[in-house]
Amino acid sequence: MSDLEFATLATLLARDRRSDAVALVDDAADREYDYRRALTTAWKAGLFFRNEGVRGGMRVSVADEPIPESILSFLGAGLLGAVVSFDAPVDAETKALVAPTGRLNEFDAGPETRQVGYGAEPTDPAVAYWERDVWSENPTPPPDRPAATDPLLATDGRTYSHGDLLGAARNVVDEHDIGVGDHVAVRASLTDPGVVAAGLLAPLAAGGVVVLRSERRCVFGVGAGPDKTTILPTDPL
Repeated sequence: MSDLEFATLATLLARDRRSDAVALVDDAADREYDYRRALTTAWKAGLFFRNEGVRGGMRVSVADEPIPESILSFLGAGLLGAVVSFDAPVDAETKALVAPTGRLNEFDAGPETRQVGYGAEPTDPAVAYWERDVWSENPTPPPDRPAATDPLLATDGRTYSHGDLLGAARNVVDEHDIGVGDHVAVRASLTDPGVVAAGLLAPLAAGGVVVLRSERRCVFGVGAGPDKTTILPTDPL
């Protein structure tokens, strides 16, 4: 498959990539998503954000937690062309915030930011509940079509486009021969763009498995761990 095939998240998460193969595993919570469920949930997250007013170029802040809700929120917002940051400060330009319900007050979000909590159900009716509101959306891709040059991830004073991250992901796949079904462990912070490229997008591009919060030995790992092959988070970009 060529780099152009996965120039944006829309092509990476296209309908024809759904299958019963495992895509995402959270070992600490014993949760598993196949490609059908993972892609469908990312689409639902995108539609939810879209219904809340998120559009291309708008900012979305997501908690830096290696769990499915964070990953799928990143993918869903990215499908709209939004610019996602992990654990970024929230200000008037932040259109949506996704975090554990108990951590939302740490971000000091104002009324202009749509707050979305996961885990415990929020007691504040003004706060959306991820497990209810995202899951209630239609299982269809958002209509938005960001370009490869559009920004996707903002971190540490720099913005990375869809093409930047997916190009780096493709290089990781090729250089380390990551293949279908290979398990790739995320062992470093999502605030590092190399972790997003190599730990999330590379296995998805290869048809592999993103492994979160795991102590077992995987084929490949991003960050220090017991894996067969490891790279530093700074290596891919």
